[in-house]
Amino acid sequence: MEFSRARNFLVVLALILVSVTSVSFVFKNPPVMADKDVVAVLDNLVSGNNVQQLADSIPLPPPPPPEKLSNPPEIIKAVYITAYSAGAKTYLNYLKNLFKNTEVNAVVVDIKGSDGYVSYASGAEEVKKYNLTNLAIKNIDELVRFFHDQNVYVIGRIAVFEDPQYAKARPELAVYNKAKTTDLTHPVLWKDNNGLAWLDPNSKDVWDYDVSLAKDALYHGFDEINFDYIRFPTDGNRKNMGFPVFDEKREMSETIKEFFHYLRISLPNEKISADLFGLTTINTDDMGIGQIIEDAFENFDYVSPMVYPSHYANGFRGFANPAEHPYEVVKYSMDSALDREKKMIKKLQDSFLKNSEALGSPAATSQMSFDVPLPILLAKIRPWLQDFNMGAFYTADMVKQQIRATRDSLGDDFNGFMLWNPSNIYTQGAVLKNHPE
Repeated sequence: MEFSRARNFLVVLALILVSVTSVSFVFKNPPVMADKDVVAVLDNLVSGNNVQQLADSIPLPPPPPPEKLSNPPEIIKAVYITAYSAGAKTYLNYLKNLFKNTEVNAVVVDIKGSDGYVSYASGAEEVKKYNLTNLAIKNIDELVRFFHDQNVYVIGRIAVFEDPQYAKARPELAVYNKAKTTDLTHPVLWKDNNGLAWLDPNSKDVWDYDVSLAKDALYHGFDEINFDYIRFPTDGNRKNMGFPVFDEKREMSETIKEFFHYLRISLPNEKISADLFGLTTINTDDMGIGQIIEDAFENFDYVSPMVYPSHYANGFRGFANPAEHPYEVVKYSMDSALDREKKMIKKLQDSFLKNSEALGSPAATSQMSFDVPLPILLAKIRPWLQDFNMGAFYTADMVKQQIRATRDSLGDDFNGFMLWNPSNIYTQGAVLKNHPE
């Protein structure tokens, strides 16, 4: 290989010498270097000690970005990892052992966290323009290859509307504080209880920014993009929220549904998933944040309700502390989500039959009920489960109860789960290989 590089260098140099002498002849007509002179120069270079140095100085083109997994797992069993964890060699060694000892076959890696920083040197134009990366992951291609070499499915997480960095860079697109803003050309950013700024969920510029992040990550071999914080804010002084685009007359759910659809048409052939509040499985309204689970079913490959038992109010289903009843809470939530999706399927099929009858289509008489093909593909349900201590100390058995509840509820529709722990250290006993759940 070294010899080849040196020879390539000499060939290129010879061509340069010939070209230079030819151009010189045309424009200045000085004495032209003869072929034998070129050969003499090359012989001198070959005999010199600087050939390898010259060859080594030729920059090699970077390797192409990694491809997606050619044979991704059918049942996803994922863990969430922050960008800083993903960028640490010691943590990657921890993950190696986790993959070896457990059924974990997928990871969810932050592309953009709720702090607004993009985790790697994204090629997205606005990331470069506004310097929005913290470079927590030094080489994104190496990281994706690390996972793919172990046949691990890689999901990139994008926190969408909670984004203090883009809000700072583009304040004209951010939620502003109505009580403190006197000039809309210089808005004072509204902030939630954690002191974080939000973007206007109705802004197409914001939508395009997050789509650009998704497209760049997919270019680097990510197998799926997971969208989080796809809602209006839930806490802070919401009465003081002002929106540069959202007119506050339409329903919040209309805005969020349009955004869901925009993601689908912008990423038509890609795997995408949506994180929703756990209560979306039960509540039929948008809870004042714009999320309705049926709207997500229409537009994503996977819908991922965050059914953490600790996040349900005391008294839910008669439990003084729902966190102490992981099986029951998750089972009820999954049962409700699946029932709502089946009702949605039935409604779509009935509508299809009605339209077919009106058009005189033979499909109306030859096919009935659930045999009727759907005009759209509905999402699979793949929940986030709790593997952290809140409301109760979470043992391996309590994590396993949630997995079992998901499997028992979804049955043949079971498509896996994702575990969340903010510390990124997971309970291996809950997901050991060849271990009953």
